[in-house]
Amino acid sequence: MEHRRSSYDFLFSGFIILLCFFGSVESYKNYTVGDSFGWFDSTMKPDINYQKWVANKDFSLGDFLIFNTDNNHSIVQTYNFSTYKQCDYDDAQDKDTVQWTASDPSNIETHDVSVAVPLVKEGVTYFFSSDYDGDQCKNGQHFKINVTYGQGLPKSLKDSSDSPSPITSPVSEGEESAPDTIVPSNFSHPKEDKDSDDDENASDDKAKEKSSSVSMLMHAQVHNKFYGSLILIGLVFFS
Repeated sequence: MEHRRSSYDFLFSGFIILLCFFGSVESYKNYTVGDSFGWFDSTMKPDINYQKWVANKDFSLGDFLIFNTDNNHSIVQTYNFSTYKQCDYDDAQDKDTVQWTASDPSNIETHDVSVAVPLVKEGVTYFFSSDYDGDQCKNGQHFKINVTYGQGLPKSLKDSSDSPSPITSPVSEGEESAPDTIVPSNFSHPKEDKDSDDDENASDDKAKEKSSSVSMLMHAQVHNKFYGSLILIGLVFFS
């Protein structure tokens, strides 16, 4: 009886340790803005409510917001409440406002655009579309979030914490069906697209991709070990 009780105590202690270890494993998150609705104003998506979408979500440094929209809707990120309230990017300060994409009113054809925006500064951050004299913003295409420290910025984003810079990837003729991608698929921090910097940044991009792959592999291994341990405990406990 005493031996059986000791076995139970051991199994229980091991289970608690596994739970603590599993709970300590955290990862940065990617949030798709508006989920399946995407990033549009209420004239196109009457049921969307971006502030409702924000509710109950925890945003931290290093997370990304993924905006799925088209070339007739812009994405403006600002830390300035006045800029946000006025739905106006034209008079914004470069140091506190970034326009990730801008629409082209003269373009009669639309195509999909996908933009990944990193969260690199703590505190309140505002997002809106300033196109058509702010009409899209006034028609519901805006929201604010509060960014907490969390795990802090990953190394790949630390250089962008002062002034994140968007990248634009124009679509050539015949590729209208493929969305523009403003940030690389591995979500490294966005930089200006300059030909002179291609060679210098190539090695950095490879290193970041490798780091991202290693991180995902480690996360998967932790999950497998955790669930494998639970199965082993169950077999011992009920044997």
